[in-house]
This record gives sequence, structure tokens and C-alpha cells, in this order.
Amino acid sequence: MRAAVGLSWLLRLPRAAQLCSASCRKEPPSRLLQPWPPGCRWLHGGLMAQYGTEQRGQLHSPESRLYFKNSKGKYISPFHDIPLFAGPNEEKESPAKRMKLGGSSVILNMIVEVPRWTNAKMEIATKEPLNPIKQDVKEGKLRYVANIFPHKGYIWNYGAFPQTWEDPHHKDGDTGCYGDDDPVDVCEIGSQVRSLGEVVQVKVLGLLGLIDEGESDWKVIAIAVDDPESQNINDIDDVRKLKPGYLEATVDWFRVYKVPDGKPENRFAFNGKFKDKVFALEIIKSTHEYWKALIHKKTDGGAIKCTNVLVGTSPYCCNEDDAQAIVESTPPSEEKHSAAKEVDKWYFLGQ
Repeated sequence: MRAAVGLSWLLRLPRAAQLCSASCRKEPPSRLLQPWPPGCRWLHGGLMAQYGTEQRGQLHSPESRLYFKNSKGKYISPFHDIPLFAGPNEEKESPAKRMKLGGSSVILNMIVEVPRWTNAKMEIATKEPLNPIKQDVKEGKLRYVANIFPHKGYIWNYGAFPQTWEDPHHKDGDTGCYGDDDPVDVCEIGSQVRSLGEVVQVKVLGLLGLIDEGESDWKVIAIAVDDPESQNINDIDDVRKLKPGYLEATVDWFRVYKVPDGKPENRFAFNGKFKDKVFALEIIKSTHEYWKALIHKKTDGGAIKCTNVLVGTSPYCCNEDDAQAIVESTPPSEEKHSAAKEVDKWYFLGQ
């Protein structure tokens, strides 16, 4: 079992781990990518305005890709260039200055892949340069999660923590399984329905250990810091108290969501019991370390694409012209396409 060593490790993170503070050695002088082409969306308001997105291809099609830009208008990788730890000047400040260690607040960036109540299985494309968000495809068909009564689509804002990686070469001591080769998943339980590609600042509350087809697949429970209930929800026990039934529904959702596809129910570590915030932060710490090894080519990443713009110490760092060329090589934005009719179908599972 992992020791509950608290939050002191946050202060020991090297500056290079947060990155985003130095420009790549190959990068030319900064310039804004203006004017913004059709399909661009800027996330206005507060701390969310640091990042924008650009739609390429037709939404709900195999060609759909959502690329990310930072506050300077540069194309970036959401997987590698958006820092795990959040702050108002996160591209400039050192980790020690922006770690909020008082009370219960360690503030992290979450990338929203699937807004609540929607069905399209959107995900960071870890095996494509710059890692845009795309819709998962299986056997030539776009993937949608089923509506399993009483749950409509995803029951939280679902996404991932940047700069984390569940190493498929590492066998976890608690689950006895290897990592699933993806960033760590996040279930944001606040009251607001978020947008696809939104970067949300969250605080960690706890964690569920899913065993998905034999792989460790951690599900971190978090809440947005700008949520009206955030001040009153600081750990997993607060969720049980203030949102009764939500955690039980979460376990039920993950247990059966693949059953309509003909697959067996999923299993869980710890008999489906949620672990607390300290345990969850330790998981995030270890997966952040695995990501650092990945981005610095100190481990075998397989098909993972580590192309980035802001990680100056990474051998995969490219300049902004290369990044722009990657985006422009994809189909331009097209008129929005409606989701498949299967998102309206309901499944009722027997006991």
C-alpha cells in the first residue's frame, strides 16, 4: 500500500517537471497566430481564458479534431504543454510559488473531454502529434456510451489530468495490474455542465480504482474550484454527505457501461470503495513522474506521441511553425454534424 505521506512532495517537484516556463531552444521569436481561423473558440472569463481551441474537420465524424492554443495563440499539446498544476501565471511561475498548500487546496488543471449528459466518447488522441481531442473509433464506428437507466450519458464532466501517464510497463502494487497507457481520468462533480476542451481548475477529493479489461484505470473524483459548493466539499466524505447517492451511482456507471456492447461488468480495486484525497494525490504524483520519464525519452512510450511546444528540456519539442503545419495538415472545420441517433436509445439491464 502507498504510504499516506501527505502533500510535502509538491514542494520538491523540480522546475523542469512543470515546464511551460521556458521556450523551446528551436523556437523562433514569439508571434501570435492571427487572425484566428473559423472554428476557433476562446474560453473567456477568469482563469479559463488562458486556453482556446480550434475545431478541425466535422464534429461527430472520424476526421474531427479539436486542437488547443495557449494565451499567446500558439498551438500546444493539451497532454504535454498544459501544466498539471494550475495558477494565474502558470506558464511563468515556479512550482513552489503556485502550490497552494494551505488547508485543502492543491489546484490542478483538468481537460474536459466529455461534458456531462453527453454520449460521444471523446478523448485526447495520445497517439497523434499535438494530441488533439477526437472521438474514439472502434471497428470503424464512432463510439458512444450507452444510456443505461437511469443514467443519461456521462454523469459527470469527464476528462483527464495533463502531464500524467498510467505507465503500461508499471504493475501497480494495489491493483496488481499494469497502467492503461493514458492520462489519469477525472470525474468533475460540480453543478455546471462544462464545454468540450475546456480547461477547468479543480481540487481533488478522492479516487476510485477501476480495473478495465485487466488494466489499472484510476478515476479521480474532483470538483471545480469555481463551483458554488466547492468551499464545502474538500474530501470524499463530504461528497457522501452533500451529494448522497452520487458515489454509488459512479460505481454503478463504471461497472456496467460496457455491458450493452456485449462485454462483462468491470471490476474494481478495494472492493469498489473510494480512497481519500491523500491517496489520490499520491497516484497523481506517481503518474506525473511516469509522464516526466515519457516526455524526456527515459522510458519506452510505444506509439505515444510526445510532440510539444513548451517543454524546453524534451527531445520531442518542436517550434511553433512545425506545430502550425501539423494542424494545417488536417481537414478544415466544417458545419457541425449531429450525433448518431443511438444516443437517444435507453438500455434497461436485468439483475
